[in-house]
Amino acid sequence: MEFTLYIGNKNYSSWSFRGWLAMRMTGAPFREVLFHLGDPASREKIRAVSPGGRVPALHHGELGIWDSLAIAEYLAETFPGRNLWPRDRAAHATARSMAAEMHSSFQNLRKNMPMNLRRSSPGVGHLPEVLDEVAHIARAWKGARTRFGAGGPYLFGAWSLADCFYAPVVGRLRTYAPPLEADAQAYVDAVWAQPDVRAWVEAALAEPMKEPAYDL
Repeated sequence: MEFTLYIGNKNYSSWSFRGWLAMRMTGAPFREVLFHLGDPASREKIRAVSPGGRVPALHHGELGIWDSLAIAEYLAETFPGRNLWPRDRAAHATARSMAAEMHSSFQNLRKNMPMNLRRSSPGVGHLPEVLDEVAHIARAWKGARTRFGAGGPYLFGAWSLADCFYAPVVGRLRTYAPPLEADAQAYVDAVWAQPDVRAWVEAALAEPMKEPAYDL
């Protein structure tokens, strides 16, 4: 059965970024369909493939999965040999907790530091409540790296779905440059250099579409 992943603009759509990275982790071929989120005509097109009216949405044959976390879980179950989550039980539980928290939390960061991979806006969005969330994320990264990260440069050593979920945060931190401790900056640098992340970013930089609402 063919996989088709529906996504939004690569420069702005953090949720699409997560779903795309998860799909790339499987090693399976997939068709990519990109919607320009600023085009009013895209709204109905997205609703035709995603009941929630949002991207990403993954179609696997006749099955449709929407929401980035649901897509990640489906792919982990479909490709168990690819170890999308860490294999160790404690690491697996921690990774899922971190991905779920990223999925549902950090509203101040999302609002005041929207993903825009083409911009360099150091100092923008540095509100106390945003910096508190950045500090919380950095502590979680440090905890995972300290306990589980001995095997590589990522949160749980090897690249995992947890890293996929924080890759858009890494993009935000590079755009808005809040202060980071050395260990958090080292993780940011490692994620930014990861091959699939680089492929997404390079495509984002080449996009002609612009969204005034995100171009702070």
